Formats: sequence, structure tokens, C-alpha cells
Amino acid sequence: MERDTQLQLYGIVGDRLKEAHARVRTLQVPEGVRMALSRKLLVITAAAKHDLADAARRLDRLMNDLDEGRFPEDLDSDGTP
Repeated sequence: MERDTQLQLYGIVGDRLKEAHARVRTLQVPEGVRMALSRKLLVITAAAKHDLADAARRLDRLMNDLDEGRFPEDLDSDGTP
């Protein structure tokens, strides 16, 4: 039974990650901000492979930040603010 619950959680987190990636792609923000958000999503995706609960918490925080309009600083092409 626990395995079924784990598989369901993977499905939920996977669906939410897809939604988050789509949202980031459509944001009207500078490219540097979009890149920073994309990197955050990649880190969350990698974390899901090792600690699904932590990845879900990180994704919740990121989605809340997006909902409230809190974005990382715009970065230049060399990665500096």
C-alpha cells in the first residue's frame, strides 16, 4: 500500500512540475529571471529523485512565490545581478 501512495505522490509532483515549467515559460519577465526560475525547477526535479517530500515542499514554495509575484533578481548573461 505504501508503494501505491509513493507512486501517487510521484505523479502529483510530476504534474505540478509540468505546470510550473509551463507557467515559467509564459511569464512576462526578463530572460535572466526566466533562466533563474528554470534552474530552480531543474534543482527541484533532481531533488525529487532522492527526496520526494522535500521536492514537493520546494515546489510549493516556488509556486507560492510565483503566485505572489516574487521572482529572483534579473541576471546578466554572465550570471551576475
